[in-house]
Amino acid sequence: MDVEQAMLDPASHYHAPAEVLDDRELSREEKIKVLRRWEYDARELEVAEEENMSGGPPDLLDEVLTALRQLDAQRDMEHRPPTKQGGA
Repeated sequence: MDVEQAMLDPASHYHAPAEVLDDRELSREEKIKVLRRWEYDARELEVAEEENMSGGPPDLLDEVLTALRQLDAQRDMEHRPPTKQGGA
């Protein structure tokens, strides 16, 4: 598996966030990075849906956040812009 590609587009490598947790090829930090990217993508999808632009993949934000909690990942406040995508 191409870890760098998985970090850029998690949905192209995994069917669900729980699969990231089960991937033995990834370190804990890599799993968090993949899930953070998936979180960003899910938030972008929510914004698009609010603007009546639907038709994308199913919303997996809750599953992504659950997976991050299982890794005891802290909220990433450093990289969160003040927008609908999860910022302050």
